[in-house]
Amino acid sequence: MHRGHLIPVLSCSVRTCGLPLERADRVWRCGRGHSYDVSRSGYVNLLQPRDRRSAAPGDSRDAIEARARTIAGPGRELFERFVERAATLPLADHSAVVDLGCGSGELLAALAQFRRINAIGLDLSTAAVDRAARKYPGLTWVVANADRRLPLLDGRVSLLLSLHARRNPQECARALGNGGHLLVAVPADDDLAELREAVQGSATRRDRGESLIDAHRECFTLIDHATARYTVDVTAEQLVDLLSGTYRGARRADAGRIQNLSQMTVTFASEFFLFARG
Repeated sequence: MHRGHLIPVLSCSVRTCGLPLERADRVWRCGRGHSYDVSRSGYVNLLQPRDRRSAAPGDSRDAIEARARTIAGPGRELFERFVERAATLPLADHSAVVDLGCGSGELLAALAQFRRINAIGLDLSTAAVDRAARKYPGLTWVVANADRRLPLLDGRVSLLLSLHARRNPQECARALGNGGHLLVAVPADDDLAELREAVQGSATRRDRGESLIDAHRECFTLIDHATARYTVDVTAEQLVDLLSGTYRGARRADAGRIQNLSQMTVTFASEFFLFARG
């Protein structure tokens, strides 16, 4: 896939600009001369100071590595089901597909094996995007905050993906073109229930589906809803990775319970929601 054949999708992130970004060798540049260097590993940082809450926003390198091991291990089936659902959607060759909260890039890389797409991954974590760019150099990787204004041109995206990640419904609608889709996965109420009970003493059930639908109702129409659920035996090391990758191992009060974790059977469950723009 040659970059020169692709319709511009990224936009300048300077608040008063927003013009299309074009890549020329090791720089992305807009028509007003704003430029963004491509890092040594191959990503571009479009994060503006107003879009960050700390000096090092997003997931840490340790959390990224733990989540990547989970995807390759006990979370593999759930991950593959989401990829398969995305791969069934109608997409013309070289359509722009954007992963919001792309992490270390496995989702886009897997989808690109099924479909000829212009794949763009956005994540707030520089560590995540750096890892993705090094491992999958043929795709476009961007440091950006998916909660704020997306550095994407109006109506240029065919498919937005959000696998257990945050998103801004209004910005998603703006970036999607006619006939575009948003595919979202959120943890079901029994996701990791056994692990949560072992660490926290209880497994609080929380239905995220209704609030998700309500948040997107103004800009989107729900056209499909499905649940992926399975159980798998998980080792003690994999349990710690699950905690590290989902923020559930950070509390000091739980440290003793975490150290005593041993192999257990854990439920993996996510709800998939497919939205159409408009």
